[in-house]
Amino acid sequence: MGEQPHRTDSFPAETSSENDAGAAFVLQSKGQWWHAGFHLTTAIVGPTILTLPYAFRGLGWGLGFLCLTVMGVVTFYSYHLMSMVLDHCEKAGRRHIRFRELAADVLGSGWMFYFVIFIQTAINTGVGIGAILFAGQCLQIMYSDLYPNGSLKLYDFIAMVTMVMIILSQLPSFHSLRHINLVSLFLSLGYSFLVVGACIHAGISKKGPPRDYSLETSKSSRVFSAFTSISILAAIFGNGILPEIQATLAPPATGKMFKGLVMCYAVISITFYSTAVSGYWVFGNKSNSNILKSLMPDEGPALAPTWVLGLAVIFVLLQLFAIGLVYSQVAYEIMEKQSADVKQGMFSKRNLIPRIILRTLYMIFCGFLAAMLPFFGDISGVVGAIGFIPLDFILPMLLYNKTHKPPRSSLTYFVNISIIFVFTGAGILGSFSSIRKLVLDANKFKLFSDDVVD
Repeated sequence: MGEQPHRTDSFPAETSSENDAGAAFVLQSKGQWWHAGFHLTTAIVGPTILTLPYAFRGLGWGLGFLCLTVMGVVTFYSYHLMSMVLDHCEKAGRRHIRFRELAADVLGSGWMFYFVIFIQTAINTGVGIGAILFAGQCLQIMYSDLYPNGSLKLYDFIAMVTMVMIILSQLPSFHSLRHINLVSLFLSLGYSFLVVGACIHAGISKKGPPRDYSLETSKSSRVFSAFTSISILAAIFGNGILPEIQATLAPPATGKMFKGLVMCYAVISITFYSTAVSGYWVFGNKSNSNILKSLMPDEGPALAPTWVLGLAVIFVLLQLFAIGLVYSQVAYEIMEKQSADVKQGMFSKRNLIPRIILRTLYMIFCGFLAAMLPFFGDISGVVGAIGFIPLDFILPMLLYNKTHKPPRSSLTYFVNISIIFVFTGAGILGSFSSIRKLVLDANKFKLFSDDVVD
């Protein structure tokens, strides 16, 4: 391929593919476009969509619809731009398979390499912890229904989930998750339809709650709630691993990612709007941060048939395993890049033993934090503002403008710069409002609590 242009020594160079076990083992480039669609859907369409009625609670009907639609359009556009940047680099002989190396190469900055890897690692570890926490909560819900006075606590169920994740984490590559992520796609459709049906049942029954869609009375509180909701929406649409997902495509990857994005956003359009509308329609400004908890109140009977809610909880539980696996791949890629010997087989004793040890320790770490800090509901807004907004709403526009160099008078350049400025402001205000809510709720936090703080 010859000498790679635009490379400088201002950032840590990635090792060549011949010696890169992270690329050869974890980010195997064998997938088809529909496999990328499965991975993308699992990365974006998860149980966080059950938070959408809660996000509408801080925005109301009109602004809620507007923000949901804008987020969808902007993220699709953003991810498509990033895919085009990756295609551009590949055609120039510089195929990038990691977000950090892409940003560092295109922007030519050493600090950008570390900025991306720090944010990406924080997001992925946070999602992994959250997946274990909420899977444990699903088990706790089912256990409480069967044994109302049972002795098991939330951290017991988190330990069970962690053990399962330790076993599943030994799947060696991102590509090996393709069938799991296909099942994950159907699970997301399944629990979305079940939740929508349950909300309709609750809305038309006499047991349904009185509906109130009014916003908070204080103007300042309304503003803070609105920006917190926007941050939550950013986290729900967020996907900080698109370059790694595109890396799983068999080269040449040009044009394939767009098809995967279309598949993913078809599922998004079905699940996001139906869940947001049905949940907010029934519960209004009393919407819980998890719509399933609204349908299964602590006091009084469930507002929908038990079998419907139980099946939805099971579907959510199963998908959480897939989500935890997907967002762990960056950590595994970093581990194997440093610990594995690419000259020996993927399943050689030399590489298998370190893989088992390191992945087990990583899952134990995530499980321990999930048990110790069961209040990720408030943290999701902070993660969305500080993590997902820079990676998904700002960097792709910068990278595209740098590589494709649209004229400053063009509509594309104007749109990209506008998105950067708008979402930089939204990220700053969202960070402030989300951290404010975290501080206000601090008195509810208790280490190793038996309840998840909303």
